[in-house]
Amino acid sequence: MNVQNPAQDFDELDSVCVRFAGDSGDGMQLTGTQFSVVTALEGSDLSTFPDFPAEIRAPVGTTFGVSAFQINFGSVEVSTAGDEPDVLVAMNPAALKVSLPGLRKGGLIIVDEGAFNKRNLDKAGYFDNPLENDSLSDYQIQKLDITKLTLESVKDFGLGNKDAVRSKNMWTLGLVLWMFDRPRKPITDWLEEKFKKIPDVAKANIAALNAGHAYGETVEASSNLQRYHVGKHKEEPGEYRTVNGNQALAWGLLAGSKLGEIPLMLGSYPITPASSLLHALSSFKEFGVITFQAEDEIAAICSAIGASFAGSLGITSSSGPGIALKTEAIGLAISTELPVVIIDIQRAGPSTGMPTKTEQSDLYQAVCGRNGDAPVVVLATSNPQDCFDVGIEAVRLATKYMTPVMVLSDGYIANASEPWKLPDINKLEKFQVNFCTNPEGFHPFKRDPLTLARAWAKPGTPGMLHRIGGIEKSYDTGHISYDPANHQKMTDIRAEKIANIANDIAEQSVSLGNEGSKLAVVGWGSTRGAIHQAVKRARGEGIDVSHVHIGNIWPLPRNLETLLKSFDKVIIAEMNNGQMNHLLRAEYLLDAYSLTKVTGQPFKISEILECIRVQAGERS
Repeated sequence: MNVQNPAQDFDELDSVCVRFAGDSGDGMQLTGTQFSVVTALEGSDLSTFPDFPAEIRAPVGTTFGVSAFQINFGSVEVSTAGDEPDVLVAMNPAALKVSLPGLRKGGLIIVDEGAFNKRNLDKAGYFDNPLENDSLSDYQIQKLDITKLTLESVKDFGLGNKDAVRSKNMWTLGLVLWMFDRPRKPITDWLEEKFKKIPDVAKANIAALNAGHAYGETVEASSNLQRYHVGKHKEEPGEYRTVNGNQALAWGLLAGSKLGEIPLMLGSYPITPASSLLHALSSFKEFGVITFQAEDEIAAICSAIGASFAGSLGITSSSGPGIALKTEAIGLAISTELPVVIIDIQRAGPSTGMPTKTEQSDLYQAVCGRNGDAPVVVLATSNPQDCFDVGIEAVRLATKYMTPVMVLSDGYIANASEPWKLPDINKLEKFQVNFCTNPEGFHPFKRDPLTLARAWAKPGTPGMLHRIGGIEKSYDTGHISYDPANHQKMTDIRAEKIANIANDIAEQSVSLGNEGSKLAVVGWGSTRGAIHQAVKRARGEGIDVSHVHIGNIWPLPRNLETLLKSFDKVIIAEMNNGQMNHLLRAEYLLDAYSLTKVTGQPFKISEILECIRVQAGERS
């Protein structure tokens, strides 16, 4: 939080990071989301990080049940959810305990002191009340009995105590809106629409919102509460909306199906954090999208393969554990050479791991994780906006080359929101999906001489009766074949087809900086924002460093080796134990420094910046 020009009523900030934290039933995700909407409408750049509890029904008041929402917003470029919150709103002792380690020293803590009773303190593991000792002396503390103040604000609406207390997130939101000079009307309009069938609940929540705002106005002069103003970020002219990664990916897949004029079918089984992709695509029935919630992961991908066999584009979505269950069927899609898009929203593993925490540990699984020599195309998204473009590209490559395409996203990208300039759909480049309609000389593995894609014939097309399956087929006829030379040829041609796709994707560019710098930080996926800001700051310190971000994971861009070897040193930053580093070393004998993190939390800018300084010789 950088104070620039104290004004008469406001402190002017170029950016600020706020974290809302409470029990999973306190409505922190809703509070953060609504604050984000208002902030976007005010023209600030922003990035959010919803931090969900891993336990579905953790005991109330425990650290396992803490749900948090972090938003970083400003009048300057914002590309991460922030390293350290400047303001922490803690609705109970557990929320304070979990979130305090990340708070900036000197930051403001707003606490609901009414929740700091002995029972809740015990559940959170506090022996003493931190509000009554000097353990919080490094921070500004604003103690409010939010529960009591909320009950007073809604007492005229006849709600029971339980329903009345549920409005305390709106009271808190009203206070924070006052602090940052944000309007209430968009939220009151949303509340009226959301609760139009139960108007008393809408009125109570609006009353709580207004009461929190009024409280700030009333106590401003007699407390350490301050007001801050964050200006608008200068963006390109256009229409914007906030979007998270799974929403944008769903829209990109839909756009790809329309650009290629091919029906889209999603077969999926619910799993965190991929489930919302199924929810998003299921709302597009008017565009001909078919969604199928299968009984398990295997049925989900097999339904997608069946859809592709029948002439639609089959898509399936999951996270790491579900991708493991789909593995044999992915091999079937490779053997049959059908276009299937496989979405992997990565989460912390192994096995069930930490379902709501983010990680990038499925790269090996995506590139190499199948029996046999079974290559697929692997793409990675890097932020919510990028998901739209990657969705289109996945459809294009799958249908052009008759191959499965795996898209790697992760929990951070899937749930994080940022402003997105809506594209002009009339300027998106169309591509042609080709079906075989001429039965003369047909066999199912007759290939396009340029792409090596096999023929795609819809079942029922006259003269094109054929069978496909997981047993090896003859290159010349499509019949089952156990011939050694044929298996060698089929294995080689499938690998060659994927390798040649490197000629149909963009060459690797430098995201920030210049080719041939003394140092480069290489990343992929959701590390993009943190690397970008760290490199930007390092360059501001005079360090000759650049940022390279890889989106085409397999095949790798054709110029990547030359580009990476133009730098004196390379850092590879990723949220796993060095999988991209190992891949690039295997491919190019690249000797890079591996910066890894597997905490379930995104990289901080400071972590990457410190590594840059050390590798550049600025720190020992």
